[in-house]
Amino acid sequence: MSSDFESYEQDFGTTTAEITNKIGRIPKLSGEEKTQLILNVDKQLEEVRELMEQMDLEVREIPIQSRAMYNSRLKSYKQELEKLEKDFKRSRIAYSDEVRHELLGDDGGSSENQLIKLREERAHLLDNTERLERSSRRLEAGYQIAVETEQVGQEILSNLHTDREKIQKARERLRETDANLGKSSRILTGMLRR
Repeated sequence: MSSDFESYEQDFGTTTAEITNKIGRIPKLSGEEKTQLILNVDKQLEEVRELMEQMDLEVREIPIQSRAMYNSRLKSYKQELEKLEKDFKRSRIAYSDEVRHELLGDDGGSSENQLIKLREERAHLLDNTERLERSSRRLEAGYQIAVETEQVGQEILSNLHTDREKIQKARERLRETDANLGKSSRILTGMLRR
Protein backbone atom coordinates (compact mmCIF):
# COMPACT_ATOMS: atom_id res chain seq x y z
CA MET A 1 0.00 0.00 0.00
CA SER A 2 2.84 2.41 0.74
CA SER A 3 3.91 1.96 -2.90
CA ASP A 4 0.51 3.38 -3.98
CA PHE A 5 1.04 6.28 -1.62
CA GLU A 6 4.52 6.89 -3.04
CA SER A 7 3.09 6.76 -6.57
CA TYR A 8 0.56 9.43 -5.57
CA GLU A 9 3.41 11.43 -4.04
CA GLN A 10 5.29 11.38 -7.35
CA ASP A 11 2.16 12.52 -9.21
CA PHE A 12 1.67 15.24 -6.59
CA GLY A 13 5.26 16.47 -6.98
CA THR A 14 5.09 16.53 -10.78
CA THR A 15 1.70 18.26 -10.93
CA THR A 16 2.52 20.86 -8.27
CA ALA A 17 5.79 21.70 -10.02
CA GLU A 18 3.85 22.30 -13.26
CA ILE A 19 1.29 24.42 -11.38
CA THR A 20 4.03 26.50 -9.72
CA ASN A 21 5.63 27.13 -13.11
CA LYS A 22 2.31 28.17 -14.66
CA ILE A 23 1.37 30.40 -11.72
CA GLY A 24 4.66 32.26 -12.22
CA ARG A 25 3.81 32.79 -15.90
CA ILE A 26 0.22 34.05 -15.42
CA PRO A 27 1.07 37.73 -14.67
CA LYS A 28 3.36 37.91 -17.73
CA LEU A 29 0.67 36.83 -20.21
CA SER A 30 -2.35 38.66 -21.53
CA GLY A 31 -5.66 38.06 -23.26
CA GLU A 32 -6.86 34.61 -24.29
CA GLU A 33 -3.53 32.96 -23.54
CA LYS A 34 -3.71 34.13 -19.93
CA THR A 35 -7.33 33.01 -19.58
CA GLN A 36 -6.50 29.55 -20.93
CA LEU A 37 -3.57 29.22 -18.54
CA ILE A 38 -5.76 30.20 -15.58
CA LEU A 39 -8.35 27.58 -16.58
CA ASN A 40 -5.58 25.00 -16.98
CA VAL A 41 -4.15 25.74 -13.53
CA ASP A 42 -7.63 25.57 -12.03
CA LYS A 43 -8.12 22.11 -13.58
CA GLN A 44 -4.72 20.90 -12.32
CA LEU A 45 -5.48 22.16 -8.80
CA GLU A 46 -8.64 20.06 -8.88
CA GLU A 47 -6.53 17.03 -9.90
CA VAL A 48 -4.20 17.70 -6.96
CA ARG A 49 -7.19 17.85 -4.58
CA GLU A 50 -8.32 14.44 -5.89
CA LEU A 51 -4.76 13.09 -5.38
CA MET A 52 -4.88 14.35 -1.79
CA GLU A 53 -8.12 12.45 -1.23
CA GLN A 54 -6.55 9.28 -2.65
CA MET A 55 -3.49 9.71 -0.41
CA ASP A 56 -5.76 10.25 2.59
CA LEU A 57 -7.58 6.99 1.82
CA GLU A 58 -4.25 5.15 1.43
CA VAL A 59 -2.99 6.46 4.80
CA ARG A 60 -6.11 5.11 6.52
CA GLU A 61 -5.29 1.61 5.25
CA ILE A 62 -1.63 1.67 6.34
CA PRO A 63 -0.79 -0.24 9.58
CA ILE A 64 -0.96 1.93 12.70
CA GLN A 65 2.78 1.71 13.50
CA SER A 66 3.67 3.27 10.10
CA ARG A 67 0.71 5.63 9.85
CA ALA A 68 2.21 8.55 11.82
CA MET A 69 5.01 9.07 9.29
CA TYR A 70 2.57 9.06 6.36
CA ASN A 71 0.17 11.36 8.21
CA SER A 72 2.91 13.95 8.72
CA ARG A 73 3.84 13.75 5.03
CA LEU A 74 0.18 14.12 4.04
CA LYS A 75 -0.16 17.14 6.34
CA SER A 76 2.87 18.74 4.67
CA TYR A 77 1.33 18.15 1.23
CA LYS A 78 -1.94 19.71 2.36
CA GLN A 79 -0.07 22.80 3.51
CA GLU A 80 1.73 22.93 0.19
CA LEU A 81 -1.61 22.71 -1.66
CA GLU A 82 -3.01 25.57 0.44
CA LYS A 83 0.04 27.68 -0.42
CA LEU A 84 -0.39 26.90 -4.14
CA GLU A 85 -4.03 27.94 -3.99
CA LYS A 86 -3.06 31.23 -2.30
CA ASP A 87 -0.36 31.86 -4.91
CA PHE A 88 -2.87 31.15 -7.66
CA LYS A 89 -5.32 33.66 -6.19
CA ARG A 90 -2.52 36.24 -5.97
CA SER A 91 -1.54 35.66 -9.59
CA ARG A 92 -5.16 36.15 -10.66
CA ILE A 93 -5.29 39.39 -8.66
CA ALA A 94 -2.12 40.47 -10.44
CA TYR A 95 -3.96 39.66 -13.67
CA SER A 96 -6.82 41.93 -12.61
CA ASP A 97 -4.39 44.72 -11.65
CA GLU A 98 -2.82 44.62 -15.12
CA VAL A 99 -6.22 44.90 -16.82
CA ARG A 100 -7.08 47.82 -14.53
CA HIS A 101 -3.86 49.61 -15.52
CA GLU A 102 -4.67 49.12 -19.21
CA LEU A 103 -8.20 50.49 -18.73
CA LEU A 104 -6.94 53.52 -16.82
CA GLY A 105 -4.41 54.30 -19.55
CA ASP A 106 -1.36 53.70 -17.35
CA ASP A 107 0.84 52.22 -20.03
CA GLY A 108 4.15 53.96 -19.31
CA GLY A 109 7.02 51.62 -20.14
CA SER A 110 9.07 52.39 -17.04
CA SER A 111 6.16 51.87 -14.63
CA GLU A 112 5.34 48.57 -16.32
CA ASN A 113 8.95 47.45 -15.91
CA GLN A 114 8.86 48.50 -12.27
CA LEU A 115 5.63 46.57 -11.82
CA ILE A 116 7.19 43.44 -13.36
CA LYS A 117 10.28 43.86 -11.19
CA LEU A 118 8.17 44.27 -8.06
CA ARG A 119 6.18 41.15 -8.93
CA GLU A 120 9.39 39.17 -9.47
CA GLU A 121 10.76 40.38 -6.13
CA ARG A 122 7.47 39.52 -4.46
CA ALA A 123 7.52 36.04 -6.01
CA HIS A 124 11.10 35.62 -4.81
CA LEU A 125 10.12 36.68 -1.28
CA LEU A 126 7.16 34.31 -1.30
CA ASP A 127 9.45 31.52 -2.46
CA ASN A 128 11.89 32.25 0.37
CA THR A 129 9.04 32.36 2.88
CA GLU A 130 7.84 28.98 1.64
CA ARG A 131 11.33 27.53 2.06
CA LEU A 132 11.51 28.92 5.60
CA GLU A 133 8.13 27.41 6.43
CA ARG A 134 9.21 24.02 5.07
CA SER A 135 12.45 24.19 7.06
CA SER A 136 10.48 25.13 10.18
CA ARG A 137 8.16 22.16 9.67
CA ARG A 138 11.12 19.84 9.23
CA LEU A 139 12.78 21.23 12.36
CA GLU A 140 9.55 20.84 14.28
CA ALA A 141 9.20 17.23 13.10
CA GLY A 142 12.84 16.56 14.04
CA TYR A 143 12.29 18.09 17.48
CA GLN A 144 9.18 15.93 17.97
CA ILE A 145 11.16 12.81 17.08
CA ALA A 146 13.92 13.85 19.50
CA VAL A 147 11.37 14.32 22.31
CA GLU A 148 9.79 10.93 21.59
CA THR A 149 13.23 9.29 21.51
CA GLU A 150 14.11 10.91 24.84
CA GLN A 151 10.88 9.59 26.39
CA VAL A 152 11.60 6.08 25.12
CA GLY A 153 15.17 6.35 26.49
CA GLN A 154 13.86 7.41 29.90
CA GLU A 155 11.46 4.46 29.97
CA ILE A 156 14.29 2.08 29.06
CA LEU A 157 16.53 3.53 31.81
CA SER A 158 13.69 3.21 34.31
CA ASN A 159 13.13 -0.43 33.29
CA LEU A 160 16.86 -1.15 33.55
CA HIS A 161 16.97 0.41 37.04
CA THR A 162 14.01 -1.75 38.15
CA ASP A 163 15.64 -4.87 36.69
CA ARG A 164 18.92 -4.05 38.47
CA GLU A 165 17.13 -3.76 41.81
CA LYS A 166 15.43 -7.12 41.20
CA ILE A 167 18.76 -8.75 40.34
CA GLN A 168 20.41 -7.30 43.45
CA LYS A 169 17.57 -8.58 45.67
CA ALA A 170 17.79 -12.01 44.05
CA ARG A 171 21.56 -12.04 44.64
CA GLU A 172 21.06 -11.14 48.33
CA ARG A 173 18.49 -13.92 48.72
CA LEU A 174 20.89 -16.33 47.04
CA ARG A 175 23.65 -15.34 49.51
CA GLU A 176 21.27 -15.77 52.44
CA THR A 177 20.17 -19.15 51.09
CA ASP A 178 23.82 -20.15 50.60
CA ALA A 179 24.64 -19.08 54.17
CA ASN A 180 21.61 -21.00 55.51
CA LEU A 181 22.65 -24.07 53.52
CA GLY A 182 26.16 -23.76 54.97
CA LYS A 183 24.71 -23.64 58.52
CA SER A 184 22.41 -26.57 57.80
CA SER A 185 25.31 -28.55 56.42
CA ARG A 186 27.44 -27.86 59.54
CA ILE A 187 24.56 -28.78 61.85
CA LEU A 188 23.93 -32.03 59.95
CA THR A 189 27.65 -32.84 59.96
CA GLY A 190 27.75 -32.23 63.74
CA MET A 191 24.68 -34.39 64.25
CA LEU A 192 26.20 -37.19 62.22
CA ARG A 193 29.39 -37.15 64.29
CA ARG A 194 27.43 -37.46 67.52
